[in-house]
Amino acid sequence: MPDGFSAGDTAFVFISAALVMLMTPGLAFFYGGMVRVKSTLNMLAMSFISLAVVSVLWVLYGYSLAFGPDAGAGLIGNLDFLGMRGIGLNDLSGSIPVTAFASFQLMFAVITPALISGAVADRAKFSAWALFVALWVTVVYFPVAHWVFFFDNGHGGWLGDRSGVIDFAGGTAVHINAGVAGLALCLVLGKRVGFRKDPMRPHSLPLVMLGSGLLWFGWFGFNAGSALAANGVAGMAFLNTQVATAAAMLGWLAFERIKHGAFTTLGAASGAVAGLVAITPACGSVSLLGAIAIGLLAGAVCAAAIGLKYRLGFDDSLDVVGVHAVGGIVGSLAVGLFATGHVGQTAQGLFYGGGFGQLGKQAMGVAVVGVYSFVLSWLLGTAIHRTVGFRVAEEVEVAGIDQAEHAESAYDFSAVGASLARALSAPGTDRPAARTAEKPAGKPAVKTTDKTAEKPAKRTEVDAR
Repeated sequence: MPDGFSAGDTAFVFISAALVMLMTPGLAFFYGGMVRVKSTLNMLAMSFISLAVVSVLWVLYGYSLAFGPDAGAGLIGNLDFLGMRGIGLNDLSGSIPVTAFASFQLMFAVITPALISGAVADRAKFSAWALFVALWVTVVYFPVAHWVFFFDNGHGGWLGDRSGVIDFAGGTAVHINAGVAGLALCLVLGKRVGFRKDPMRPHSLPLVMLGSGLLWFGWFGFNAGSALAANGVAGMAFLNTQVATAAAMLGWLAFERIKHGAFTTLGAASGAVAGLVAITPACGSVSLLGAIAIGLLAGAVCAAAIGLKYRLGFDDSLDVVGVHAVGGIVGSLAVGLFATGHVGQTAQGLFYGGGFGQLGKQAMGVAVVGVYSFVLSWLLGTAIHRTVGFRVAEEVEVAGIDQAEHAESAYDFSAVGASLARALSAPGTDRPAARTAEKPAGKPAVKTTDKTAEKPAKRTEVDAR
């Protein structure tokens, strides 16, 4: 192996990549439990298709556009690595093989469009969604990743390297990017049938809790793995991720208790995800106390933000905007407040003597990524909607998108009903006894002379349905 190679760092990055990959099925469960029962499979499939589409595009040209040598002005990579050509087995990125770095970053590219899917749950055509994923990662995610993340052994695009925006693990490139894209698609597709009229509660809170737990678990690879080495920065990112997530859950539940008078499991799961989102850009630059503060702030702010869709009139089905866009903004701006200058970066935030300089850079990064993502996502969504059609027919949406789009159902209720009917009709099954009149003791029964009582009843055909 070449000089500088670290087997330990390489193993650490591959394990982190696998953890990030697990986040996409975790997201599928998280979203799948939040929708109504008739849309469960469609929601799961919208996350899983991202694994297929983005993985192929990443090898063909995605890695080259995102992390290839800069084509000019830090805006996009060139095409030197089309089909991953020109990358040798022993080529290094830092202390790890380029193939390990490419594998890790691929999993970021996979989950980012999957996050958007929750905003248009219950009403999007699956084929149109797959097309959107392919186009969106090409014209939105790959360029933004080049702007924000570092590549080429410490050099990066115009936001991260040249403008000084700090985004350790993807607060802008992943969460603000996806959250704002979700808002754009909400506006393109319109509201669900029955929005604000029919109950649209989660059909399976256990699935939601399972999904949030898998996301929390995988997020350690997302954040700590972004150090790209098994070192102290990775350790701090790991701890910051844990405490910020815990604090955000407490912040969300406290807001919920004050506002609505109850602690809900949905609130606990959502609060945890909000904390994970908010600490993502900051986990490599803040202290543990700063991480707790960020978590508490994100939990309360995101809990308040999810009500915006009712006041502003857009139908963000699963609160992608309120959790990912708002959480990403909170975390990105918090870097300009809480960065200590002694973790992974030397920049200091306002509360650590750095003035407003870093806060201004963070605000610029939030604005640039947000505007670019919204405009391009709206244009892509509109183009698909007006050509091949992005939304299912109203009758399909009402009846259930799973059957129409996938010819399947998540739960076989007919089998449950048949089993119950067989159980009730089985011999020995307890049934309410027919009530009969008690005869007075000691008196014989009176024998009837009505001849008609002895005749069998005339059979008639009865429709059992």
